[in-house]
Amino acid sequence: MAATPTTLNGATLLSLVSELQDRKQYQELNWTGTFADYLEIVARNPRVTRTAFQRVYDMIMSYGTEEFIDAKKKLIRYKFFADPSIDEEDAIYGLEVPLMRLVNFFKSAAEGYGTERRVLLLHGPVGSSKSTIVRRLKKGLELYTRTDAGALYTYQWYMGDLDDIEQGRVAEADWEDCPMHEEPLHLIPEELRERFLAELNANLDGSFKVTIQGDLCPVCRYNERDLLRRYHGDWSQMIKHVRVKRLVFSEKDRIGIGTFQPKDEKNQDSTELTGDINYRKIAVYGSDSDPRAFNFDGEFNVANRGLIEFIEALKLDVAFLYDLLGASQEHKIKSKKFAQTDIDEVIIAHTNEPEYRKLQNNEFMEALKDRTVRIDIPYITRLRDEIKIYEKSFNSQRVRGKHIAPHTLEVASMWAVLTRLEEPKKANLTLLQKLKLYNGKTLPGFTEDNIKELRKEAQREGMSGISPRYIQDKISNALVNDANEGCINPFMVLNELESGLKQHALINNEEDRKRYRELLAVVKEEYAEIVKNEVQRAISADEEAIARLCANYIDNIKAYTQRERVRNRFTGQYEEPDERLMRSIEEKIDIPESRKDDFRREIMNYIGALAIEGKKFDYKTNERLHRALELKLFEDQKDSIKLTSLVSQVIDKDTQEKIDVVKARLVRDYGYCERCAADVLSYVASIFARGDVRSSRN
Repeated sequence: MAATPTTLNGATLLSLVSELQDRKQYQELNWTGTFADYLEIVARNPRVTRTAFQRVYDMIMSYGTEEFIDAKKKLIRYKFFADPSIDEEDAIYGLEVPLMRLVNFFKSAAEGYGTERRVLLLHGPVGSSKSTIVRRLKKGLELYTRTDAGALYTYQWYMGDLDDIEQGRVAEADWEDCPMHEEPLHLIPEELRERFLAELNANLDGSFKVTIQGDLCPVCRYNERDLLRRYHGDWSQMIKHVRVKRLVFSEKDRIGIGTFQPKDEKNQDSTELTGDINYRKIAVYGSDSDPRAFNFDGEFNVANRGLIEFIEALKLDVAFLYDLLGASQEHKIKSKKFAQTDIDEVIIAHTNEPEYRKLQNNEFMEALKDRTVRIDIPYITRLRDEIKIYEKSFNSQRVRGKHIAPHTLEVASMWAVLTRLEEPKKANLTLLQKLKLYNGKTLPGFTEDNIKELRKEAQREGMSGISPRYIQDKISNALVNDANEGCINPFMVLNELESGLKQHALINNEEDRKRYRELLAVVKEEYAEIVKNEVQRAISADEEAIARLCANYIDNIKAYTQRERVRNRFTGQYEEPDERLMRSIEEKIDIPESRKDDFRREIMNYIGALAIEGKKFDYKTNERLHRALELKLFEDQKDSIKLTSLVSQVIDKDTQEKIDVVKARLVRDYGYCERCAADVLSYVASIFARGDVRSSRN
């Protein structure tokens, strides 16, 4: 018997929110205690005292890593950058090499090898994920500081009577936060730190050692001096006015995460970075140099112990860039009317290529160039990773009421990647073949060493071409412009991509526009091959039959190349290799008689190379052989169905039933809806009607 649904009302919903709230976590994140309590926490877990760089590095590593081989090169995939628990929309794919450089930068800075005194500059074309990487780091830090592993602490002051604290008469509003959320260990007098740290570290287990870097901010120095005067220099009494609390980063609350975006030059003001005078409080405290009359709320101040992002950093006024130099190299900032103040934060900037070229050509900016670590963030050049970008936004959960036909996102991605690739220097290699090699396909005559060489010779690959944003906009247009048909197909998107080239703001010359149109034609031709192949597979629809055919072919070419005889599986007799079978398959991909020996040896060498690496041969990884086997099986079965009759619209009942079976397979096995399955069958039928029944392309 079905359960009766609960009637929703205000009280029920309010109760639901109350039940979902995790009060225990709230109490943990709002923990407060004495300075002595904090020292006990440090003794148990010294990593709460980590620097900003150490915290960022540990955060990334906490999500784990995955090693993989790409063209004989060992790469590391850092799971942090694609983990859906952070933000699925910001997941980053296909940038393993730049992200490895990024993490190595953080590792070096965490170890104190010098890069912690540099500005990290992400450089690349528009839409290449620069800001997405920074946004993910910021969101990750917010989440990390809410965990036990990422816990950190700061402190507050009470400047009233000590009796109020001891009697518990201090209201929450009377505790004053350190404006820069400093590490509580800064309260230990500088002259005592060496002995304190020696004693503390001597009793710690593990490799992590506590250090104290930096000094108190102007407000805390003022409070410390005031209290020490009150207690005649007794630090143990002064520290009773301090309360330590758990610190949780929040960009919205301006705690630990800062963001600075340049405005026009007339409106730029350095106080946005380092704070400004509070004119209302001057009347109270009598001087604009009194730290209590100053708001230490600039972006550098609020980002202390965390991360600050400089958006389009090289558009900053020169005066701002000097602030950036001091903040990175000396870890100090200079607020108006105050001495230099220590900071501990990761400084990440990002910029596009035109702005970076200006920096390179500006001889007055040598100091900034010398203190900058540049990491190039190119566009993706691997097809499967580009597809993932659009699948995040255009999927069945996000796109309601409309169906996206198979290969729609694939062909858009294919065109985007082709625009970013450099023409191969090898005369026998097309741009499309290069794309396939990068995507993990095998092609005759090309090894993993060749792929490595291709990447090495293309110095600026991925630094120009079509942005993913343009692709997303045109897919959106296709969805909006769909005349209530309920399904968009690759041709709709390709037409949108082509028509948009006329007004594309980032295409500066007609030559590029012409090249992009030519690449669209390449993609359309490739799409025709893909769907033709798909329909052929739907007609044959027998993977086991293909596997058997492949095994038979391999047995025969093995015997042929090794000058042996092959055993007939039915009679058990040994016979000469079946030349007719081998040629009937090889002819499907236009292997001439004069090249048949080379092709057969090539297949056997490929199988042997896989065996040496401990891998099993799968015909699907060899695109040409896979295609040949499918075409052979299709030829053997095509007479049972007259697909070309779709073009003439004259279809007998028997043929219609067979076509309906193929259509059903397209829907069931390949992700088509009824409408796009009918469309693709009609399209492929028109190709067959022209007599183009087999592929001669690689």
